[in-house]
Amino acid sequence: MENENFMKWLDQMKLSHPLLIAGPCSAESEEQVLEVAHELTKTDATVFRAGVWKPRTRPGSFEGQGTKALPWLQKVKKETGLLTAVEVGNAQHAKLALEFDIDILWIGARTTVNPFTVQEIADALKGTDKVVLVKNPINPDLELWIGAIERLYTSGIKNIGAIHRGFSTFRKTKYRNIPNWQIPIDLKIKYPTLPIINDPSHICGEREGIFDVAQTALDLKFDGLMIETHCHPDQAWSDAKQQITPQRLVEITENLRVRRETFEQEESLAKLQALRKEIDALDAQLLETLSSRMQVVENIGLVKKQGNVAILQNTRWNEILQKVVDGGISHGLNKEFIENVFKSIHQESIAHQKKIIDA
Repeated sequence: MENENFMKWLDQMKLSHPLLIAGPCSAESEEQVLEVAHELTKTDATVFRAGVWKPRTRPGSFEGQGTKALPWLQKVKKETGLLTAVEVGNAQHAKLALEFDIDILWIGARTTVNPFTVQEIADALKGTDKVVLVKNPINPDLELWIGAIERLYTSGIKNIGAIHRGFSTFRKTKYRNIPNWQIPIDLKIKYPTLPIINDPSHICGEREGIFDVAQTALDLKFDGLMIETHCHPDQAWSDAKQQITPQRLVEITENLRVRRETFEQEESLAKLQALRKEIDALDAQLLETLSSRMQVVENIGLVKKQGNVAILQNTRWNEILQKVVDGGISHGLNKEFIENVFKSIHQESIAHQKKIIDA
């Protein structure tokens, strides 16, 4: 899938910084929309975003002003020169967004999980030259994300990008949606010309972590940021905790660092290449160690088969997990990282033992 049009569009914007999309979670009133938009003209933002149709987890919450808010966005563009962006949740939303000449449409995480709805939106937008962005699905499923993007592409939509907004998890973490950076990295590797925008607001779920997540995204060469911004965030009608003021947006963008693509000095490049060789050697050792571990696991599987013993031994597994977490922490490693690594190893161990027992 070639997708160079959006990259050319970004070049035509002649931006001296990554693309910045900003604005309130919800378009609450015409006055609120215009107030935020005019304040954003004092920032690096070039695109104004506002939720018009707001799908909420439970009924009874504010779910957006709907179609009547679209003229407010037209007024934003006329008065400020900012481009406009809205989320579309179905084909009718998409048609209305085109009718009101919205510049950028994005498909939300809840919609991305439904191929039928994505296809209906793709059919409604068939052949459009508007920019269409696809947020990752709620669950960490790269193929589902790619599928939604491909449905748009096969409908003749060429200005396509992706938005990384993190993934839901049943575990309590410091994030509202865990970033799971490897998934957007894998997407970028598969489609190098596909622009990826990071949404630190939805990843964090609160204001404090936005800078750190945004900086990580830029360190990973993401093409832009979408940050929810409100003149009075504590009074926002939706997602108040994760919105920041335009003034705070300026502070964040002034402190963000955009990394160079390559080293300018040959000496630094040589040091990096030497360190990468060390990494390659250590990776080879890790693979050998994992292979040896699985051979022991298979022997354990044989013993369990002979004794007619269940594969999963909860007490033993809990002991292992606690031991490796404690050991990891003593070596300066993150607890969540160690848990994720060894839970994956445990799942693979169970699969190996099951093959032995079923044989």
